Amino acid sequence: MAIDVYLVFNGNCREAVEYYAKVFKTEVTQLMTFGETPQNPEYPLPEEAKHRVMHARLIIDGRTVMFSDTFPGQPFVEGNNITLALISKDMDEIKSWYEQLKEGGTVGMELQETFWSKLYGQVTDKFGIHWQLSHDGETA
Repeated sequence: MAIDVYLVFNGNCREAVEYYAKVFKTEVTQLMTFGETPQNPEYPLPEEAKHRVMHARLIIDGRTVMFSDTFPGQPFVEGNNITLALISKDMDEIKSWYEQLKEGGTVGMELQETFWSKLYGQVTDKFGIHWQLSHDGETA
């Protein structure tokens, strides 16, 4: 299991990732925009979302730091734009964490299969901590 930090930006994620890569003398190991993701024809992607970063990753001093932009129209509150990402190969463990963390909290995204993970969900616990839970294995 790994716990990684996930930083969220409001349209300036690419700039932040490039800045941190320069500061920490590292390479951007992954960067995908919303426009590069598989599209659902029933939900056309707004033009203003296409160039926003859906997911980026840097390795800083041996630790993974992940980044994304908010989707246009989603609330953004500076100071609340940091989440913790729980990543595990054990799906039962992920389900257990999710069920416990959602008690008294708020579900942002139900646990489900996505194009990047066999099991992924988001929850804010009763203390206001934002969590992303993800299966570490083959992508869906």
